[in-house]
Amino acid sequence: MNIEKTRSLLTAGLMAGIVFGATSALAQAKYPTQTIKFIVPNPPGGLPDVLSRIVADKLRDKLGQPVIVENRPGANAGIGAAAVTASKPDGYTFLVSDSAVINISHHLNAQLPFDRKELQPVTMIARAPIFLAANTSLPVKTFKEMVDHAKANPGKINYGSIGIGSFHHLSMEAVQVEMAIKLNHIPYKGSGESVTALRAGHIMLVFASFAGLQPAIKTEQARLLAVNGATLAKQAPDVPTIGETIPGFDLAVTQSLYARRGTPAAVSQRMTAAMAEVVAMPDILARFGTMGIEPAVTGADALGKLLALEAVRIEKIVTAAGLKPN
Repeated sequence: MNIEKTRSLLTAGLMAGIVFGATSALAQAKYPTQTIKFIVPNPPGGLPDVLSRIVADKLRDKLGQPVIVENRPGANAGIGAAAVTASKPDGYTFLVSDSAVINISHHLNAQLPFDRKELQPVTMIARAPIFLAANTSLPVKTFKEMVDHAKANPGKINYGSIGIGSFHHLSMEAVQVEMAIKLNHIPYKGSGESVTALRAGHIMLVFASFAGLQPAIKTEQARLLAVNGATLAKQAPDVPTIGETIPGFDLAVTQSLYARRGTPAAVSQRMTAAMAEVVAMPDILARFGTMGIEPAVTGADALGKLLALEAVRIEKIVTAAGLKPN
């Protein structure tokens, strides 16, 4: 994927979300008039949950109505997504999730408890690039050295992820396909487990968040090799992107807002504008920085285009990796 095109889409989306016509202005005067619900399809404590609670507090002040966060984990985000697709398309129930719910879930589950076509993009909130880290006992210090070592030891190196079909898993699958290497995948139930396994030497490689890897980095049990986003990460600008070796590589995790299909465009515009103001606040930027995420607000149209581009890349990875729905 062309990185400049991605940046242009993000910029266009942000402008589209902030600039409104007369119709949108009228809708803003009427919306919202009641409590807004953010449904998080993950347990408390994870990135979507923490992110939702950070922005919910500020959105309440911007929108003049309470914004509550409700966790509905289970079925690989299916329970939470199903709750949103069963809601009224009135702009009072939203899903906060990464794009796996749109672009990955159907590749792994033949019987989803929701129709992903019933989820309507509203706005991206943030991007969270994840880092490829190696246990320091692995004799590599760069991405290239990791690839060379893996080629010399096919099938002998274990890597971990937060689960089959996660962006952490697919990032490594894409690396294997593009670089013609063979690693052994060990899925865990979350980043806490996978990073712990890396520190203990049960696995030699893992994709994980910047924040999640910091304890291992500080104790010199792991080193960062590369980042899976299209651009250098602000948290570690000296760590190269995988795209420097594999042109167009970008599987950074995005966190976005989705609504029930049919939700008025003016509602999406109102929410996008409020979200853009919130993530630009200095205290929010500071909290995002400690979490290793970057604000990336777009309008609904731009988010839809980005999801479509990502879907093509994901399908190629899934096909190449031989993943099949259960």
